[in-house]
Amino acid sequence: MKTDIILSGVGGQGILSIATIIGEAALHLGLNLKQAEVHGMSQRGGDVQSNLRLSDAPIASDLIALGTADMIISLEPMEALRYLPYLSKDGWIITSAAPFKNIPNYPDEEKLMQELKSQPHVVVLDVENLAKENHMPKSANVILLGAAAPFLKILDAEVLRESVGRIFASKGEEVVQMNYRAFDIGHEYVKQLKF
Repeated sequence: MKTDIILSGVGGQGILSIATIIGEAALHLGLNLKQAEVHGMSQRGGDVQSNLRLSDAPIASDLIALGTADMIISLEPMEALRYLPYLSKDGWIITSAAPFKNIPNYPDEEKLMQELKSQPHVVVLDVENLAKENHMPKSANVILLGAAAPFLKILDAEVLRESVGRIFASKGEEVVQMNYRAFDIGHEYVKQLKF
């Protein structure tokens, strides 16, 4: 069994934290893991992309081939669409609805949403507003991870949730509990959609 994930977003949104949590969960289960170089993270506001490959068998390459990704997890809707050529026909897009307009010619938001929603397997949620409404503005990325959890067939949602606790443990119990709550908000949101 294997899962290939493209993580995308904008520098400072927390894509690397999502990669860290998923990677830690995979290693905790004894799975093989390869992660490709992350681009753009040195520039806050620049695009960030990473290939994350998980498998119960050895993995030869850290790069995901066109048309083979099982999932795109994105904290920015335009960035989700940028990597669409990598998604398999049965792959899922889990993305934030909130645009991060870091370029002058950012696409029309309505057209962007139409394109996303025309995809066969997509979950679009406003993680930024969910985070603000629940008084956890720095946990929008963990809300998105919670929403992606049901679609990560190689990792059980509870294993991912436990990884959240281990990753944030050094920041104290209050931060751990807030991120557990964030994960649960995303997870419950998707369960209500009944896919």
